[in-house]
Amino acid sequence: MTDLTTARRSKLGRATIGDQLRRHAQHTPEKEAIVYYGPDGSRSVISYEQLNVRVNRVANALAGLDVGRGDVVAVMSRNSVDYMTIWFAALKLGAALTGLNFTFTETEIGYQVNHARPRILMAEDVFCDRIEAARESDSLASVEHFVYSSAGETEPPEGWLAFSGLVAGGDAAEPDIDVHEDDVAMLVYTSGTTAFPKGVLISHRNYLISTTPAWTLALDLGPQVVWLFVMPFFTIAGLGSMTNIINCGATIVLAHTIDTAAAIRIIAAEKVTYMAQTPTFFLAMTTEPEFRGADLTALQRCITYGGTVPSHMITAWQEASPGITWGTYWGQSELSQLGTVGWFSSLADIPGGDASWIGKPVPQLEIRVVDDDGADVEVGELICRSPSVMLGYLNDEERSAEVFRDGWLHTEDIVRIDGDGNLFFVDRKKDMIKTGGMNVSSVEVERTLYGHDALMEVAVVGLPDDYWSEAVSAFVVPKAGRTVQPDQIIEHCRASLASYKVPKVVRVVDALPKDTQGKILKRCLRDEYS
Repeated sequence: MTDLTTARRSKLGRATIGDQLRRHAQHTPEKEAIVYYGPDGSRSVISYEQLNVRVNRVANALAGLDVGRGDVVAVMSRNSVDYMTIWFAALKLGAALTGLNFTFTETEIGYQVNHARPRILMAEDVFCDRIEAARESDSLASVEHFVYSSAGETEPPEGWLAFSGLVAGGDAAEPDIDVHEDDVAMLVYTSGTTAFPKGVLISHRNYLISTTPAWTLALDLGPQVVWLFVMPFFTIAGLGSMTNIINCGATIVLAHTIDTAAAIRIIAAEKVTYMAQTPTFFLAMTTEPEFRGADLTALQRCITYGGTVPSHMITAWQEASPGITWGTYWGQSELSQLGTVGWFSSLADIPGGDASWIGKPVPQLEIRVVDDDGADVEVGELICRSPSVMLGYLNDEERSAEVFRDGWLHTEDIVRIDGDGNLFFVDRKKDMIKTGGMNVSSVEVERTLYGHDALMEVAVVGLPDDYWSEAVSAFVVPKAGRTVQPDQIIEHCRASLASYKVPKVVRVVDALPKDTQGKILKRCLRDEYS
């Protein structure tokens, strides 16, 4: 009888992401894997067979540099074919990949590289100067080889390897490497607030037996999908979604750089069927002059996450493309992006008309809603169990133990659950505002603010106050051509909210701080205005 452990850890029966790419190359070699719009706007197409050959060449070239199982590869680049290639190449060697936010300063680069200890660091040409500056400290000492990625004709800095050279010089044969499904595949860093970011350890198994099957079932993701990709690869939303799309044999439409106007043009040109981004991105698309006249009717599903969905955004999209089904999605890095999903065609489809709805758990996720004592409650912290749960935080047993309590992953997200199992997002624990002895959900106040027809974007935070401890403080961006006064906004809130929830301060601003995905950075507002 075959040893079960041997079967699971060998090519006979293992679940690794690189193996799935190889299978697609065998079964659907001519299928479009990537439609790529380069930095100069040029369009190219890469099939699954071509992608697999390219990945094998880079994997074998990296193996020649002694990269292997248990090592880490770091990348600082905008979305590109090179980025996807080195990701799958690392997976075929049993190495993990960590993505560096390309807006990072030298200090932030140094922290993540020093913490992750990669042996290889690939950087896009425009970021090499920043990497070179960070090398002046000892924080990049673990890096043995610096690799230069460029779509142009420029030469790499002195001492750097050209990524094109890895592609040209590597053997196209499948690497014969003993990769285990429990090996680390991704090392994703979560956003820090008061502490440094945490390194989330995610295995091949997390995706192959849990997250990707969940997306197949709950998101109807399969080979028929053409997905416009606008999420940066250094995030779990970016790297994770790209992995799910390739695992399912679908087509990624990828742009090196993309804005809302370009997204509209590409959707029309490529007959895109799926797209996912934050509400702020979808909202910004509706303000583009091209939006009204564009043919967006191929779009079937738009998935949004990470923020409040304004009703005027849904209305504008319904007029442009009535056939769209919207998905509201909640997930976490610690769950390998697994989470909850709900589908709606109009706001009337949302249970109870409550825009804080985040759907129901996908089949691979078990949840409870508990109070601080662990008792089941209607409103409390969401805790989870799933094969998608991370391996833990890198080099941080204390924080790992903190979230792995009583056999559950503690998400630190406060939700409400109704009798039908629908979940409604209340707030992050850290974003709950404690004012005058009462707890206020910033999300609830934001939903009320979005009911004012003159407001485009809003954010609510708690700011230090001698009397209230924290004062409910609103930051609002008016729609183009509209003006608002703070007292008008306060009166609007008084009509719908208890007095302690009404903002004590309203600031009218031109724009809100956002990250590269378009998520509003509340911590920046707290830091600036505290």
